[in-house]
Formats: sequence, structure tokens, C-alpha cells
Amino acid sequence: MGEHKHGSMDITTQEKTFEGFLRFVVWGTVISIGILVFLALANA
Repeated sequence: MGEHKHGSMDITTQEKTFEGFLRFVVWGTVISIGILVFLALANA
């Protein structure tokens, strides 16, 4: 079995995936809050 050097793995794909996931979560949260505000104003 080969030697493992800590921190030598290429993680650019994982970083891009995580960045996309965070962007999706942020936009989903913004849209959800926008819908809730709209419903609250329309129901008043």
C-alpha cells in the first residue's frame, strides 16, 4: 500500500460541488422567504 500524504488530494471538484450546493440553498431560502412575505401581504 502506498504512503498517504495529508493534504495532497485534489479537491477542486468537491469544492465546486459544495459551492453549487450552497448557492442552491441560498436561492431556495430567498425564494421561500419571498413567497412567505407575498402570502402574508396578500392575506392581510
